Amino acid sequence: MRVFVLLFTADNENTGIHTISIGDRNVVLMFEEEDDATRYALLLEAQDFPTPIVEEIDREEIEEFCTGADYESKLIPKGFVPQDEFDRLLLSPPEANREDTDWQPDGKEAAPPDSDIPNTELDRIRRQLEGLL
Repeated sequence: MRVFVLLFTADNENTGIHTISIGDRNVVLMFEEEDDATRYALLLEAQDFPTPIVEEIDREEIEEFCTGADYESKLIPKGFVPQDEFDRLLLSPPEANREDTDWQPDGKEAAPPDSDIPNTELDRIRRQLEGLL
């Protein structure tokens, strides 16, 4: 199954994928419908977030990437109607961007966060994300 995700600077090595933070988890939104992903991207842009690109990718690839990066993924199905506060987060972007991203819109890498993940594992995850493109 193909899904739509939001990527930043998808045309170079400094690619980032849009996530929302829920508690201590990062969640990648996978949209079943391209129009829903585009609408969400426009909402992000209207809130002064960097402009994402809607990209169609195989759902299994995204889920595999999320597993490797210790992220979660959430499918937003066609005709999705929020039932609670959590669901509303999935349709309306947060009002503020994270200050400490590991992706930078200007192409410069952010200072690496303190991490227990070895560089070889980070390189493997980076290659996996680049392979999605």
